[in-house]
Amino acid sequence: MPASPDMTDSIEIPVPASRASASSTSALAPLREPLFRSLWIAAVISYTGTWMQNVGAGWLMTTLTMSPFMVGLVQAAATLPVFLVILPAGALADMVDRRRLLLLAQSWMVFASGTLGVLTLLHAVTPWILLLFTFLLGLGAVMNDPAWQAITPEIVSSEQHASAVALNSAGFNVARAVGPAVGGLIVAAAGCGTTFLLNALSFFGVILFLYHWKRRPNGGVRSQRVLYAIQTGFHYVRQSSLVQSVLIRTATFSLAASAIWALLPIIARPHGATGYGFLLACFGSGALSGAAILPRVKRRMSVDGVVGFAIVLFAAATFAAGVVHRFSPLCIVLFAGGIAWIAILACLNVAAQTMSPDWVRARCLSMYLLVLQGGMALGSTLWGALASKIGVPAALLCSALTLIAGLVSIRRHRLTARDLAMAPSVVRD
Repeated sequence: MPASPDMTDSIEIPVPASRASASSTSALAPLREPLFRSLWIAAVISYTGTWMQNVGAGWLMTTLTMSPFMVGLVQAAATLPVFLVILPAGALADMVDRRRLLLLAQSWMVFASGTLGVLTLLHAVTPWILLLFTFLLGLGAVMNDPAWQAITPEIVSSEQHASAVALNSAGFNVARAVGPAVGGLIVAAAGCGTTFLLNALSFFGVILFLYHWKRRPNGGVRSQRVLYAIQTGFHYVRQSSLVQSVLIRTATFSLAASAIWALLPIIARPHGATGYGFLLACFGSGALSGAAILPRVKRRMSVDGVVGFAIVLFAAATFAAGVVHRFSPLCIVLFAGGIAWIAILACLNVAAQTMSPDWVRARCLSMYLLVLQGGMALGSTLWGALASKIGVPAALLCSALTLIAGLVSIRRHRLTARDLAMAPSVVRD
């Protein structure tokens, strides 16, 4: 998949209206460029397949076991590879041919998803086999992510880069709204194995693009070693209080916020596979709506104000998800949660992309992804274990309270340490 929504969730934010208004057609202008248009279409298909896979994996685990701990481990298995390979992946994305690295990662994910699909159709999957292949799929996604984020400037003209970023965000959120609903319908009609096989097929559009892409030479491969590049990145982080503040804020949020993702399959169990997919679609629709209104909100509030308000809203949605049992109100709760989720991650991602100079930016971004997704992996495991002891509603209440308690980090670690524009900076060679 392109930069995985569950592995990175580093949402690219549409530019403010004041910048987009320079041309009435600027928002869609990158689609006029054949190279970008081809990749964008392939990416949306792949994003959709990824969300279908997420629905299938979460639902399959609930059919194999109703243990909240095991269900929580599905999310953990998908994000655990971040701990292992995100830092080398970030260094490699600056050192090797990104096209070949992406082809390798995409092919790996085809293998993982396709094999899991076949095993599922043969009724040969156990909870631990599901976790293994979820881990393998996540491993490929993590190797893919840094290189994927870095190729946009190479496939679109420089004057269209900001609009291309906005279109990437729109494509991701459309898939986030559509993919879970479609995945739920396919799970109900044809089973989880079919969703895994369809996800494997969804990668081929990106693979075909990469295979035929004639990438321009970029000055050759960098000669420094991966370990030395990683060490240099760590040295920069130790010297930068701004980077440290962004990483601390990211860690406090991801650890607490992972509860709702880990426990949602159990919450949705009474509503069936179709209901589960629709609930995820409501969350995605909320995220899409939040991305649309965020630039206007940012013009009226500071970054820290937006994040603080959104955390309170997300905490309320987390608590409500554990006590609201009727389907329609639960859809509204998740829609509100999606709005808050995108607002928080948007601000964190913009801060991450503007917190360091060009020469170390890819490595700092990989550390941000490590903290974000590592926190999600660890949090999913902890919240699943806690829910096994005290129940899902009580665990979600604890998550909501932890989110509120995390607001104290805003005073000492502000995202407004410098002026942050609501558009990501370009990561270049």
